[in-house]
Amino acid sequence: MKLGSFELPNNLFVAPMAGVTDRPFRMLCRALGAGHAVSEMVTSRRELWSSLKTSRRADHSGEPGPIAVQIAGVDPAQMADAARYNIDRGAQIIDINMGCPAKKVCNVFAGSALMSNEPLALSIIEAVVAACAPRGVPVTLKMRTGRRDGEKNAVVLARAAEQAGIALVTVHGRTREQGFKGMAEYDTIAAVKAQVSIPVVANGDIDSPQKARAVLEHTRADALMIGRAAQGRPWVFREIVHFLETGDHLAPPAVADVRRWLTAHLLDHYALYGEQTGVKSARKHIGWALAPLPGGAAFRDAMNRIDDCATQWRAVDDWFAQLEQQHRLLPETVAANDEHDATEQEEGVLAA
Repeated sequence: MKLGSFELPNNLFVAPMAGVTDRPFRMLCRALGAGHAVSEMVTSRRELWSSLKTSRRADHSGEPGPIAVQIAGVDPAQMADAARYNIDRGAQIIDINMGCPAKKVCNVFAGSALMSNEPLALSIIEAVVAACAPRGVPVTLKMRTGRRDGEKNAVVLARAAEQAGIALVTVHGRTREQGFKGMAEYDTIAAVKAQVSIPVVANGDIDSPQKARAVLEHTRADALMIGRAAQGRPWVFREIVHFLETGDHLAPPAVADVRRWLTAHLLDHYALYGEQTGVKSARKHIGWALAPLPGGAAFRDAMNRIDDCATQWRAVDDWFAQLEQQHRLLPETVAANDEHDATEQEEGVLAA
């Protein structure tokens, strides 16, 4: 699909997730089949741009394009400045955050809280588009279905955003009030798609090839955005791509491949964060990968007591080497492929 002047290799996007979708993780997901990735949100507050956290989020060294950066804030002028700041640091697409339900974001009326103030939301969109247009940078928007059940205004806001120059809109199929609880619904996403001519991306609870196909069929969306399902299982993108293209299930990844992917990702992670922060922040990525594997929980507990990167890396590599002696293919993936019939039943419910 096309986004602005960019031709994307496929219609599977990595969702922006604070504390997760840093540069090493985005690059891993793209190497394993994702066609596009959006960065963690970068604040629009100028006084925080020099902070270590923001400087890391604005670091795109070695990242393949197009580089998409999500910005968050409540002041139109500040958001426009944030767009220019990130473009100067390599951003080729700017994404506006109106989807985050976190209290610390919504308490300052940013993120999904902006959907409750449509005039302000539209002012921010117009300011960012005006800042990006002279540089030839497309602007995208990520939002939710609305504030709560009975107050879903995604269709209204998407139509206004299109008129203001937004190039693509992503809709997470939950309200702000839901957070990440309950199940995502896709009727609102389908309604948005029916009302706008720009590409629409469906997001929320897409965790398998069957679910991906069902959501595409139900919403008629142009693309899918995947977040939590990629945590610990970034190869989900190549599984979905293969299924959508062929109708067949891709063979499970070999343990040797997963070992190679994870250990290479850890080295990239350490290089970005350094020794002290790197060993701690890597624990969640390791934990996600190990959680469904036999013996993974016990190893994770031991690994969390390791406090240097080299020892952590060797421990993970050794653990997967032992798993490789016992299993050629990843055990949890084999189990998942044995459950296709149950997932097909879920697909039928969704389509109905």
